[in-house]
Amino acid sequence: MSILLFGVSHRSAPVSVLEQLSIDESDQIKIVDQVLQSSLVSEALVLSTCNRVEIYAVVEAFHGGLSAIGQVLAEYSGLSMGDLTKHAYVRYSEAAVEHLFAVASGLDSAVVGEQQVLGQVRRAYATAEANSAVGRVLHELAQRALSVGKRVHAETAIDAAGASVVSVALDIAARKLGTMAGKTAVVVGAGAMGALSAAHLSRAGIGRVRVLNRSLTRAQRLADKIAESGIPTEALTLDQLPDALADADLVVSCTGAVSPVVSLADVHHALVNTRRDEAMKPLVICDLGMPRDVDPAVAGLPGVLVVDVDRVQHEPSAHAAAADVDAARLIVAAEVAAYLAGQRMAEVTPTVTALRQRAANVVEAELLRLDNRLPGLDLTERAEVARTVRRVVDKLLHAPTVRIKQLASAPGGDSYAEALRELFELDQTAIDSVAAVGAGELPVIPSGLDNSEQSAE
Repeated sequence: MSILLFGVSHRSAPVSVLEQLSIDESDQIKIVDQVLQSSLVSEALVLSTCNRVEIYAVVEAFHGGLSAIGQVLAEYSGLSMGDLTKHAYVRYSEAAVEHLFAVASGLDSAVVGEQQVLGQVRRAYATAEANSAVGRVLHELAQRALSVGKRVHAETAIDAAGASVVSVALDIAARKLGTMAGKTAVVVGAGAMGALSAAHLSRAGIGRVRVLNRSLTRAQRLADKIAESGIPTEALTLDQLPDALADADLVVSCTGAVSPVVSLADVHHALVNTRRDEAMKPLVICDLGMPRDVDPAVAGLPGVLVVDVDRVQHEPSAHAAAADVDAARLIVAAEVAAYLAGQRMAEVTPTVTALRQRAANVVEAELLRLDNRLPGLDLTERAEVARTVRRVVDKLLHAPTVRIKQLASAPGGDSYAEALRELFELDQTAIDSVAAVGAGELPVIPSGLDNSEQSAE
């Protein structure tokens, strides 16, 4: 059983392809279910953000697992297998582990070092776990990835600037507007990224905010939170967007809708009919949705600057210092090596346990034979013979079993377990039984992530 990653991200595909592959939470469940219909896939989870779609799976065979995942994503997105694979990347076994650790550390984000992806990894796992799509392999991988991400942020200055997709986009907007003070902002979407946008706007001294959402209740909840900072705030529904744009200086849209919510007609109406006397007044629209929330044609309107995720990742502030990135990569490399060593040791443990059980059975059989041949043996003497035999067997097995675990932790260590099985004629069924008993229940991944980790990438 090995881990297979099939992914498409901002590093491998244009926004148009990412839009077609964008997966919301309800669709994640459907896709995982379809992937698990293959007899070659036993566990799966989907990590979907504004910058990536990745499926991690535990597979019996590389090519068969890859084909099963690729076909599901191709059918979902409407892309041909040729177009999909042209923009995809595949990682297998150790490379898949290294990639997830790098992702959780913020090394593969559009804004290098951002912490938001930690929350996304945790939610991806939680969604898959709630639908019984993960077992021990992906549980341990996800748990370790979260631990690695937290360690990188704690031990390096990779996130010293506190940059995120939202903060970089708003920095671009501030340069265009000159200042946020006294300006009017429209936040479209009251989810995690909308809340993060509102927090940044509040700190920047925005003059007024309108929050729009399909659910007025959610819009009102975020509006109330903004108002606590003393900023005049209004909650509206999405159908009130044309009116909300009337005097807006800045729009931040991040809804996760499947089609644009900010249309060319809406923006044109705001520019022509309500901003006629302010021909030189710019309008900045930060489109942080995936798929895009803003009709691409809006970028062609005079006086309008559209800032999207692609623009964000090319900003100098989206890149952490080289020394911090190097330090983070060293941590990831060490954690990958430790994780893989632990996994290899875990794989040989059932074989060692089966060997010790085999030895115990031989001892019991010989003691029974001794009872049959010497039925009059004193109980005290028999007990001493039994202890002596067991001590001899334990001492004979101690050094080789300890050593084989050490050897198994190195690359190629699985060959030692195979040698042990051959030398002692161990039954594979017995080994599999030991492994199944050892799997037990999955421990719960801690949920103690701060608010910044629960925002979108």
